Amino acid sequence: MGLMARQTQSEGGRAVVTEPVVAAGESAEPPRAAPVGSSRLSPLRWLLTLSALAAAAVLVLLICLQFGAERIGLAEEIRIVSLAVRDGQAGLDSTGATGVILMQVRLPRVLLAFMVGGCLAAVGVGLQALLRNPLADPYVLGISSGAALGAGLAILFGLTGTALAFSALPLCAMAGGLLSVLVVYRIATAYGYLPIHTLLLAGVILNAIFSALVMFVTSIMEPNRSFGMMSWLMGTLTAPDYPAMLVLAGYLLAGLLVLFRQAASLNLLTLGEESARALGVEVEAVKKTVFFTSALLTGAVVSVSGMIGFVGMVIPHAMRLLTGADHRLLLPASALMGGLYLMAADTIARTLLAPTEIPVGVVTALAGGPFFIYLLTSRKGRLA
Repeated sequence: MGLMARQTQSEGGRAVVTEPVVAAGESAEPPRAAPVGSSRLSPLRWLLTLSALAAAAVLVLLICLQFGAERIGLAEEIRIVSLAVRDGQAGLDSTGATGVILMQVRLPRVLLAFMVGGCLAAVGVGLQALLRNPLADPYVLGISSGAALGAGLAILFGLTGTALAFSALPLCAMAGGLLSVLVVYRIATAYGYLPIHTLLLAGVILNAIFSALVMFVTSIMEPNRSFGMMSWLMGTLTAPDYPAMLVLAGYLLAGLLVLFRQAASLNLLTLGEESARALGVEVEAVKKTVFFTSALLTGAVVSVSGMIGFVGMVIPHAMRLLTGADHRLLLPASALMGGLYLMAADTIARTLLAPTEIPVGVVTALAGGPFFIYLLTSRKGRLA
C-alpha cells in the first residue's frame, strides 16, 4: 500500500495541509501540499483587489492635498502638478505661492504619510504571523522605544548635522532602533536559534527599559525641548525634502519586497513550526528574515514619524476580515490600506483644529480604536 494521507486543519478551517505517512518498508517522498488559501486566491481576485485599493489610495491622496490652511481645488491641484512635472522648477514658479504650498509642503507630507502607514501595516501583518500573536504590532519588539531613546538623546544634546539629506534626529532615532534590534536578537538567540516566545519576551522587556530611559531623558530636558520630545513621541509627520524622500522610499520599498517574498512561507508558519518544517519551509531562515526586515522597517519609519500606534495592529485585522488570511494578498493589501488610512488621519490632524495641529498618533488611536471594536463585535470576535 502506498502513502497514506494525514490532514491537519488550521483554526477556523481556513487551511488544510496534507502530510504523508509512510507505510513500513516503503521509501518516503518529499511532502507536497498546496499553499494555504491557494484554492481561494485567483490571480484575477488578487489583481482586482489591489487595483481597487490602489485607486482608492490615489483618490484619497488627491482629496488630502486639497485641505490645509489654504483650500486648493482639484482642478488647480492637477494643473500645478502637471506644470511642475512638465516644466520642473520653471513651471512651479509660474504657479505662485499656491504651487509652493502644494508641491513643497503638502505633497511631501501626504506621500510620507502613505509610506509610513503602508510600512506599519505590512510589518504588523508580518509580525502577527511570525509571533502568532493577534496583538503584535511593529512596536512589540522594543524597536520604537529604542528609536525614541535615540531621538530623545539627539534633542537633549541639541545635535545637528545631516547625512544622506537626513537631519540628526531621524539618524539618531534609526541608530537607536538598530541598537534595540541587535540587543533583542542577541538575547533571543542565546541558544543558537530564534525561539518565538523568547523573542517576544525580550522585546517586551527591552521596550519597558527603553521607555523608562525615554521618560528619564525627557524629565531632565529644558521645557522647550521637553515639549518637542513629547510632540515627537505622539507622532508627527514632517517630511524631508524630495532627495531624502527618494532615499527613504527606496529603502522602504526594498524592505516591503523582502516581506512580500515571505508571504507563502508565512502562510505555512500559521499552521505551526513543525507543520511548516515538514512542508519544506526553512523555518529559522524565515523567522530571521521577517524579524530583521520588520525591525529595520520599523526603525526607519519611527525615525521620521515618531510613535504612531494602532496602524500596525488595526489595519492587518481589518484587511484580514476583508480579503482573507492569505498573506500573498493580505500583505500588499494591508500596505495600501495602511497608507490610505494614515493619509486621511494626518489630514484630519492638521486641519481639524487649524492652525493648531493634533498629533497624528492621537487621531489614529481615536479613529482606529472604535473601528476595531466595531469589527470585533460585528464579526463576533473572529479576529485571530
